Amino acid sequence: MLDLEAIRSAAKRIDGVAHRTPVLTSTTLDERSGTSAFLKAENFQRIGAFKFRGAYNAISQLAPEQLAKGVAAYSSGNHAQAVALAAQLLDTRAVILMPKDAPASKLAATRGYGAEVLTYDRYTGDREALGNELARDRGLALVPPYEHPHIMAGQGTVALELLEETGPLDTLVVPIGGGGLMAGCATAAKGLHPGIRVIGVEPEQADDTKRSLAAGERVQIPVARTIADGLAAEIPGELTFSVNQRLVDDMLLVSDDEIREAMRFAFERLKIVLEPSGATSLAGLLKGTLHGRVGVVLSGGNIGVERFLDLLA
Repeated sequence: MLDLEAIRSAAKRIDGVAHRTPVLTSTTLDERSGTSAFLKAENFQRIGAFKFRGAYNAISQLAPEQLAKGVAAYSSGNHAQAVALAAQLLDTRAVILMPKDAPASKLAATRGYGAEVLTYDRYTGDREALGNELARDRGLALVPPYEHPHIMAGQGTVALELLEETGPLDTLVVPIGGGGLMAGCATAAKGLHPGIRVIGVEPEQADDTKRSLAAGERVQIPVARTIADGLAAEIPGELTFSVNQRLVDDMLLVSDDEIREAMRFAFERLKIVLEPSGATSLAGLLKGTLHGRVGVVLSGGNIGVERFLDLLA
């Protein structure tokens, strides 16, 4: 069950293990966006993204006999690193299925945390089916990237911490891929402040959640070709969509060029590095359509220098 109490329990579970990331402000950003913005900088989280919260919360609740066997996951990169590190900290082994075109820095980091990495073609392979088969064949516990209450509760600690520091906000802006971060954050935000507006942001080419919310049911789209690889979901998760359909108030779409501009702004004015997926919510804020006190989740900063320079060249 996903509710505010589950998120508070997750916060206790990850306390002292996950970082309590900073909340950043910028006068320049406020002037440009027409808001008073508070940026939750999950690029400073362990493994460089919010994903560590959910992975540790989920794996730490496995039975000892399952920890002895190990865990499996599928991911384009950040969840892979999160599961690998959480498994290392909890003294279990991890086998991770990753797209063969995943960023080299994410592949290297996942292996660096001690995980075994298997690759597949994201444009022809079904990662969920492959992941389930891998877990079944090896007797591993599958730790999905978003389709699990423990994952969603862990991710919800992002909004819990943000609101504890800022107090009530008018709007919370969260990037959406599979929907786990949004489901957790929306649950925390609405649980604490029922009147808050929750806005999701997706790349234009990966608008499965926006289409699904408009249709009133999950809609599948072709594999998106966007620089925000971590948000390139084909269809919202069944569990995550059931939450987001109730709690998300509106959606914003941003282009790859707007994401690049947000990455540039973060580097030049905020002095931080964001990967494309991590800058998507900032790109939504910079569209200038929001008002009042706005919380923004900067979801991650896992990007190699070559890729960063190439995107902003």
